[in-house]
Amino acid sequence: MIRLLLLLSLPLYVLDQWTKLWIVREFRLHEDMREVIPGIFWLHHTANTGVAFGMFNGTEYANYAFGAISLGALAFIIWLHRKGAFPGWMSRAAVALLVAGIFGNLTDRLMHGYVVDFLLFDFGFPPFNPWPSFNVADSCVVSAAILLALASFTEAKLSAKKP
Repeated sequence: MIRLLLLLSLPLYVLDQWTKLWIVREFRLHEDMREVIPGIFWLHHTANTGVAFGMFNGTEYANYAFGAISLGALAFIIWLHRKGAFPGWMSRAAVALLVAGIFGNLTDRLMHGYVVDFLLFDFGFPPFNPWPSFNVADSCVVSAAILLALASFTEAKLSAKKP
């Protein structure tokens, strides 16, 4: 598991922090926007103290509450790992992605007082026109959730076959 954390989590964490540092240096908060793919994809700098889709963004203690929840999630992941809850490659990869995502956004909360979001897409379909802004860490968390869902079906079968 340590190897996976070093080979997957660490590079993704570094990529997340590097892209956010670049955005913070190059874009004024809530002002600048650069179109990358006309009508579909933009880069911009926005602040999110809440969670997914901007829920609870701007509420007084949201940044502290979600920072604490992040630490609790990390502790829970460690506890589950020690209990052998991640038997296959898919669930272990999901954990590595979760760790990268949690640390990426937690670092933002500690350094900036908010999570730096900067990727903005509009594919032209409701209910999200455009899709809420996100970052590399958010992508890691969503990918981890998908992998964990898949692993819950495939890895359960693998562990049932063992004597």
